[in-house]
Amino acid sequence: MPSSNTTEELEAQLGLQIRALRLRRNVDQQALAEQAGVALSALKNVESGKGSTLKTLLKVLRALDRLDWIASLSPTISISPLQMLKQKAPRQRASSRRTTSTAGR
Repeated sequence: MPSSNTTEELEAQLGLQIRALRLRRNVDQQALAEQAGVALSALKNVESGKGSTLKTLLKVLRALDRLDWIASLSPTISISPLQMLKQKAPRQRASSRRTTSTAGR
């Protein structure tokens, strides 16, 4: 189902979630920026939804121990053995057999 939010709105929502997580852990921006190995201004940009590099986002999420957010974007897909059994095998073409009467021609 497509989202009606703009890219900017999605960036802002993600930034708010990161900020809320930081505040729940009672960590100030300077401490998180140092822990993540990013500039304070880069962390502020992430939290305010003003854009960031993917590298900065990953560093911040790692510092917050939330890389699972990234993993949830692409869940492992597995095929159920029951689904495999339910699927019909593809039809094969009949082989062209030669009869003995046409083989000698």
